[in-house]
Amino acid sequence: MRVLLIGANGYLGRYVADRLLADPAVQLTVLGRGDDADVRFDLATGSPGALTRFLDAVHPGVVINCAGATRGGARELTRHNTVAVATICESLRRSGCGARLVQLGCAAEYGPSQPGSSTAEDAVPRPGGPYGVSKLAATELVLGSGLDAVVLRVFSPVGPGTPAGSPLGRLAEAMRRAMQSGDGELKLSGLGVQRDFVDVRDVARAVHAASLSAAQGVVNIGTGRAVRLRDAAAVLARVAGYGGSLHEVDVPQHMQHPQAHGHPGRPTGLAAIGSPRSEATAEQLAAATAQPPYPDGCGAWQQADVRTARDRLGWRPRINLEESLADIWMEAACRI
Repeated sequence: MRVLLIGANGYLGRYVADRLLADPAVQLTVLGRGDDADVRFDLATGSPGALTRFLDAVHPGVVINCAGATRGGARELTRHNTVAVATICESLRRSGCGARLVQLGCAAEYGPSQPGSSTAEDAVPRPGGPYGVSKLAATELVLGSGLDAVVLRVFSPVGPGTPAGSPLGRLAEAMRRAMQSGDGELKLSGLGVQRDFVDVRDVARAVHAASLSAAQGVVNIGTGRAVRLRDAAAVLARVAGYGGSLHEVDVPQHMQHPQAHGHPGRPTGLAAIGSPRSEATAEQLAAATAQPPYPDGCGAWQQADVRTARDRLGWRPRINLEESLADIWMEAACRI
């Protein structure tokens, strides 16, 4: 099976590439903007005609799109997350290769959900920020393309390679600094948020399964269990061997930033903002909360209904959160 992978250098794309390379039945071709891609092509600026000619030459059976942006303003997010997918869809429609498309979406497309609920694929999307809007627009393009296509809505990916700007990445860095400086107390904010964390390697397995399946439409990829960031922090402290205390700072309402919806790549309020020798000042609190604690526009709670992935892909998550956090910590500890 010849597979064309787009975005192999990204956080998810690297693990998808590893998974595909481990399958002896897969002939992998990588398309991207970097010098290490087999074919250099910028989806945000390249023409559908040029991509069509390449598809006709390579004739892949499956196209997997892991490319996209999590940082930048609405215009940049639209270019890389929406226009790029429009180019892929139009090129596949023009091409004679008949390839199946596996598009990576995200849970930010859903927006906030009711605490205690599990979000199924038929939920009405209400994205709470420009990132979710751009990804939802891409999903709608795929679903309306008439192609043999599936969109995997990935919830909160974690594990090795977790971006340093993500909440868990920043938490690991804050703990590393506390251990390095000998601080016995770590002051944190925004630990009440609950998310469905799924290991990035399990996401790669889901992409592989989707490429081999006949499933179409939207499929959630998560664990089906929301975890409070406070509990994730406690697990991380245990695997790191941090003997200090975790103190959650309640941020006064008047000090919270009025912008309620950011995007996953920017700094968040989840950070060390004090030490056992000093109380957090108003300036520290304001700086730590310049963005909301989990800026994906999804509010305080998000949990996936993963029955469709089980039934249509034969996929279940295998790696538990403690193992994912241990791998995040291993990378952070290398910087001590």
